[in-house]
This record gives sequence, C-alpha cells and structure tokens, in this order.
Amino acid sequence: MFEYHGWIKVLENAGADDEEHDDDRFRLVVGGIEERIREIDSRYLLDLRWMNGEVFVHFGGFANHRDAEIPAFFREVGERAPGSYGLLHVRDDEDPGHENEVLVIRMVRGQVSEHADSLLSPCVPVLEDPFPG
Repeated sequence: MFEYHGWIKVLENAGADDEEHDDDRFRLVVGGIEERIREIDSRYLLDLRWMNGEVFVHFGGFANHRDAEIPAFFREVGERAPGSYGLLHVRDDEDPGHENEVLVIRMVRGQVSEHADSLLSPCVPVLEDPFPG
C-alpha cells in the first residue's frame, strides 16, 4: 500500500526582496509545473492552485503499490523553483527498511531530505494494532 499526503509553497527563490522576483519568469516556472501535473495525470489529488497571489501544489493518494513519480515530482518542483518549501508524508509498506514508518519528505529552499515521522511511526502499534498471532 502506498499512501501520501503533502503540499508545497512554490517560490522562485528564498529572497525576501520583491525586487528579485521576476513575475514573467515565475509564471513560466509555474506553467512548467502545471504541464508536468497534466502529464502525470494522477487519479488522486495532485493540483496547483493560486491562493492570495501565492502558488501551492497539493498531493494526496492511496494506491496498492508505490508510485515513484510522486516523490520524484515533489523533488522536481524544488529543482524548478528553488525557493520552495513543503512536506510530503509517505507510507509505503513495500519500502525496505521503512515498511513500518511514515516517511516525511521535507523541502526547504528547494532542497529535499527524508525523515521518519516520530509522531506517526512506527505504524504498528502507533496507527494500527499488531496482527493477532
């Protein structure tokens, strides 16, 4: 089983100075992300929305098997928009060494790292009871 939930605030750069922001260039970056979303064509939640002048990507799904394209796309957004930040929580019972944990994929300034979620892991017994045996 492969369950995932997450979000990204899409930012061209991490600068606080609005003078560094190039609106035309940023719209091209956002257009490229929107095109990739259409290419992936997930039947689950995968969308980009403008909210109050800011851009967010949202993820959510539950499938029988791992979809490597989801974490890869999460990383790709950080490469396209290196000021971006967000979190993607993944539970993948087929991931060797991580089958009993929720993994948090963290993006800060476009850079991605992976961490076990200490609030939701280990899945058994935190989220589910052990199989009777």
